[in-house]
Amino acid sequence: MSGENQQVDASSTPDAVPGPQTGPAVPAVPAERASLARRIAAPALYLAAVGAAFAYVGAVDPNEPGHYPVCPLLRLTGVLCPGCGGLRSAHAFAHGDLAAAFGSNALAVVGYFVFAGFMALWLVRAVRGGPAPRIVLRPAHSWAVGAVVLVFAVVRNLSFGSALAP
Repeated sequence: MSGENQQVDASSTPDAVPGPQTGPAVPAVPAERASLARRIAAPALYLAAVGAAFAYVGAVDPNEPGHYPVCPLLRLTGVLCPGCGGLRSAHAFAHGDLAAAFGSNALAVVGYFVFAGFMALWLVRAVRGGPAPRIVLRPAHSWAVGAVVLVFAVVRNLSFGSALAP
């Protein structure tokens, strides 16, 4: 090492660390703040992405034709899939109309609340320094979720379940 790489700027403040060899000193960030920012970065980015998606769907009305593609299953067979009405549901939800959101796709509204609970748990754990939550379903629970989605899809296509259709 040469002697010029070992020189220290005496005019820098005690809470600053030397910057690049050609630049001024950079103020040090407390480790706790940097660690908190690093911990909440992932859930904050997920929330920002989902918030941006909801803002877009809230701004561009899916009830007007031509803005979004039509469900391929509905177009080809006339059968409503479990996701049909999901964009209309998200649009109503973004505008605060919970009844219309539930009427468009009840399963999607349940999913919004499950997602909100998961994100709240993730943020609380990130702030406290705990591990990120994981959704681990046993095979029986996975089958139960699949059965609920299947029953929802079948019932909304029958005459007595027309209240679940968008």
